[in-house]
Amino acid sequence: MGRRLWKGIDSMPKVVFVNEKTELEVPQGSNLRTEARKAGVEVHGTIESYLNCRGNGLCGTCRVLVKKGMENLNKKTLMERINLAAHPLSVLASIGHEDEIRLACQVQVNGDCTIETHPALNLYGENFWQKPYPNK
Repeated sequence: MGRRLWKGIDSMPKVVFVNEKTELEVPQGSNLRTEARKAGVEVHGTIESYLNCRGNGLCGTCRVLVKKGMENLNKKTLMERINLAAHPLSVLASIGHEDEIRLACQVQVNGDCTIETHPALNLYGENFWQKPYPNK
C-alpha cells in the first residue's frame, strides 16, 4: 500500500495502569472503565465489582487517580462533578487530589495517560493539604 501521510494515524492511545503494571492500547474515544475491565484490570474494589452502578456515574466506586495525561481525557461530566462533590467516599478520596480524581466510567480516552486504580485515602499525612501529583 502507499506510505503513511500522517505520522501516528494508525496509533492508538496507551493507558498505563500503575498498580497493575499494565499497559493497554485502546481505541481513541473509548471508555476507560470498559477497556480496563476487558483487559482484566479491576477499577472497583472487591465487593464493589458486584455492587456498582454499571457505569452510570452514580456510585463512585470506580475512582481513579490520573497521574499523567489529564489533557488527553474528556472534561468531567455533570454526573462526575456531582458525584465527586456530594458522595461521601468520593469527597474523602479527592481531598488533596481534586483535579486528578476521576470516575473511570465517565472518562473518555483520547490520548496517552497514566492511571492509578484504587487511590488511597490520606487524611493524616502531608498529602491532606497538598496535591502530591501536580498535573502540569
